[in-house]
Amino acid sequence: MTSFPAPEPDFAAKRKHLREHALKARQALPAERREAKTALLARHLDTLIETLSPRALGFCWPYRAEPDLRAWVRDWLAAAPGRLAALPVVLERHAPMVFRRWVPDVPMPLDRHGIPHPAEGEALQPDVLLVPLNAFDERGYRIGYGGGYFDRTLAQLPCVAVGVGFEIGRVADTWPQRHDLPMQWVVTEAGVMKPRP
Repeated sequence: MTSFPAPEPDFAAKRKHLREHALKARQALPAERREAKTALLARHLDTLIETLSPRALGFCWPYRAEPDLRAWVRDWLAAAPGRLAALPVVLERHAPMVFRRWVPDVPMPLDRHGIPHPAEGEALQPDVLLVPLNAFDERGYRIGYGGGYFDRTLAQLPCVAVGVGFEIGRVADTWPQRHDLPMQWVVTEAGVMKPRP
């Protein structure tokens, strides 16, 4: 478990502190170590996704040294007919995200954060959504980037939320806010975790 210096007593400041330190720690990992950790994570994800058996899978384009699951998603799509993959698209800043179908080699312009996304295409509702984790705790609560996009989306999207990230982001407590929803599963290079209540 990552140990960080003690933050200020205010919860918002604590969460900001955890986010900054988790991002720095992850981005400091050499690329080859991130790739090795991602390969282990993908093996654990195979097992969980086989159990959950979604038809439509939502995932995120890798950002700021997150696990790069694009090759894993390509393989998952190719392994059985009828499978669909979708990426989140931000249409309005303070609204839930929508998901558009993704297929390899589809044109992907950059959004306002510089993240590629399908500008057009079929809207999908994922059965399972892979949610990136910066910091996370044993209860399945996460700290993202602070924009609230996943909070708003998960509040109205009936899907199984699977947090994906590296063990370097595991912390004792994320000090969740009232509107935060825990992940139903967490997958890291160490294995699959069912968060405790």
